[in-house]
Amino acid sequence: MRILITGGTGFIGSMLQQVLSDAGHELLVLTRQALSSEGERSTTFLKSLDEIPDSANVDAIVNLAGASLADKRWSTRYKKTIVDSRLETTASVVALCRRLQVKPSVLVSGSAIGYYGARGAEKLDESADQGEGFSAQLCGDWEREASAVEAMGIRLCLVRLGVVLDSDGGAFVEMAKPFRMGVANWIGSGDQYLSWIHRRDVVGAILFLLERNDVDGVFNVTAPEPVTSKGFCQALQAHLRTWITLPMPAGVMRLLVGEMADELLVQGQRVLPNRLQNEGYAFQYADLDSALATLV
Repeated sequence: MRILITGGTGFIGSMLQQVLSDAGHELLVLTRQALSSEGERSTTFLKSLDEIPDSANVDAIVNLAGASLADKRWSTRYKKTIVDSRLETTASVVALCRRLQVKPSVLVSGSAIGYYGARGAEKLDESADQGEGFSAQLCGDWEREASAVEAMGIRLCLVRLGVVLDSDGGAFVEMAKPFRMGVANWIGSGDQYLSWIHRRDVVGAILFLLERNDVDGVFNVTAPEPVTSKGFCQALQAHLRTWITLPMPAGVMRLLVGEMADELLVQGQRVLPNRLQNEGYAFQYADLDSALATLV
């Protein structure tokens, strides 16, 4: 297949790009980085979707572009960057689909479990309502922007991503730092749920959705066994030796990172991947201990 990836050089996109290339697919990769396609047998790097002519053949699109939620404190200016980077890129993808003479068969478009807002221990599957807060509003708008392709007859899969873990980037690197220094910790009460997923399962789920012509709609891309913040701490202690336990008070975290603390760290969501499991996706890392064994 000829597959367009937006955000193809990011944390998830870079692994997806490698796996698809190794499988023999031809790739078009939209990226802000200055990369040359010279010497690449199957990958063409793009600065703009305008470089793709109306007559081009694009079989599938994976839309992962967006500024990181955790890179900076959430000032009004950076929140606008977060929103614009997602909505404007998705609008460009929709515009591309509209002008292509032959439409792609599928769009797999990113979203996040922030859609559900802070819901405590409530079990949340894909049927749960949209929550409240900045992240919930962002994800709802992002999904609505992507949904325009359905009117063109394009199969749409919306992937609500959990906290993506791997050893060479993403949240796990920061989460593991105090443990590597001998300090076990959790944030706030520790009772809030962490709906995590290994990066290899994110890529696996995207491949699964690209290949399954009979499925569409919303999919929670999280591991089947979410854990509490304290549970994550205890699981990681089994892999890294620690000498003291020093929880991080919620108030201190709010002082350090502002609004982001409540949206991403102090409160959580207990999200379940019911649709992926019902459709037959087999997780490589269904429980946290098996994932941590590969990460530490």
